[in-house]
Amino acid sequence: MTDATGPQRPTREEIAQLPPFAGLTLDRIHLLKTPAQFEAARGAILGAGFIGFDTESKPTFAKGEPASGPHVVQFALREQAFIVRVDGEAACEFIKSIVESEAVVKIGFGLKSDRVVLLSKLGARIRAMVDLADALRRKGIRQTLGAKAAVAMVLGQRLQKSRSVTTSNWARQTLLPNQLLYAANDAYAALAVFYALDLHLAPVPAAETLEPAEAATPVESVPPPAA
Repeated sequence: MTDATGPQRPTREEIAQLPPFAGLTLDRIHLLKTPAQFEAARGAILGAGFIGFDTESKPTFAKGEPASGPHVVQFALREQAFIVRVDGEAACEFIKSIVESEAVVKIGFGLKSDRVVLLSKLGARIRAMVDLADALRRKGIRQTLGAKAAVAMVLGQRLQKSRSVTTSNWARQTLLPNQLLYAANDAYAALAVFYALDLHLAPVPAAETLEPAEAATPVESVPPPAA
């Protein structure tokens, strides 16, 4: 749908009529745990050029309850995705090495919040990134879109985003299959939109520097799990 101001966000009813998003299945989603898995994933990610990226955090419900996320970080390639629990020295080092690498461009929606929590928890600064909300505005879409609306507008598909999964316990030791699917396909959807708009052919804009007021006070590094 378009008008004088450009393409318009589809309604909830219009999105419901679209075919489902063709996302990754569980057999293409890898939960990384061992040093060997981290090294293999690092090679695949750094060789990809562009990756979908997102984080998940356990929600806080009580007033004054401090946020402790992110608890999960996900990286999506065109054929597979890697999920990492933010737990232990090896996992944290792996995450930091990817998000701070200039060799691979991180693609996602609303990355400012991810930048803040990663800086706070891991001391990691995201480099070489494209926030699709900004990229879509440069394409003439003036509304700020999240993944669901962008997938509908750009791909003509319906991205399933269950509130029960969104607000689930992302800090749990064993992630559930529906959490793995949700996390992987959030990142994968961003990458799919990015390629559908041919943004991989455009120069990557320089990342903004977080102002001190935007960056939360760093916390201690996450300790390795007990033996």
